[in-house]
Amino acid sequence: MKYSEDPNKQYHIQVGKGEVGRYVILPGDPKRCEKIAKYFDDPVLVADNREYVTYTGTLDGVKVSVTSTGIGGPSASIAMEELVNCGADTFIRVGTCGGMQPEVKSGDAVIATGAIRMEGTSREYAPIEYPAVADLAVTNALTASAKELGLAFHTGVVQCKDAFYGQHSPERMPVSYELLNKWEAWKRMGCLASEMESAALFIVAGALHVRAGSVFLVVANQEREKLGLENPVVHDTDMAIRTAIGAIRELIRQEQK
Repeated sequence: MKYSEDPNKQYHIQVGKGEVGRYVILPGDPKRCEKIAKYFDDPVLVADNREYVTYTGTLDGVKVSVTSTGIGGPSASIAMEELVNCGADTFIRVGTCGGMQPEVKSGDAVIATGAIRMEGTSREYAPIEYPAVADLAVTNALTASAKELGLAFHTGVVQCKDAFYGQHSPERMPVSYELLNKWEAWKRMGCLASEMESAALFIVAGALHVRAGSVFLVVANQEREKLGLENPVVHDTDMAIRTAIGAIRELIRQEQK
């Protein structure tokens, strides 16, 4: 069923077929789209609707795009569904996260190999037993790009939640007993960081048979804070963006061979 006033445009992102490349970078914040698009050749603003801002340009002669998803799984899953309808098939989430292991420091990058599904969106796609796993080719391209940039980075599992303040103020929540116990379990399992979109994106990508990966800037680490370790707050996502740009270039190189 078509809900859009323009039948040629997707309802939420207001993008039509052919207006995006197969490769799409997915930041949460709409304001990051222009910053990311500056790495493209000849970027053009395609659409700006709700939390969804889309630019399309080229990298190495191949059409690529960036679309913001807003915060959390519901809006991220909508973006991916509608971008796939427009022809996209390879997605890299670029965002921020909070470190969970002491060695994951502010300013480092985290490349997710999988995500803990402590959110609601993915449950409407797949049973909870099905793992939220990043695409291997995309993950390998992100890792190669991070190495080439000389970036301090970590690869592993991240935790995804729906409530930001459930993570940062769990004690005041009526379900604190569950939040605190599960947080401890995730730490013991070696979970690297906490964020809000990858579990939904990985599961939706699996359901749609497309590819997805994620790279994050570590803004800070509340576990380092508790241990009395250095824990500055860092906001510059540029290195994570450059990692994603390099990964797309690597994927383009591989697929043109």
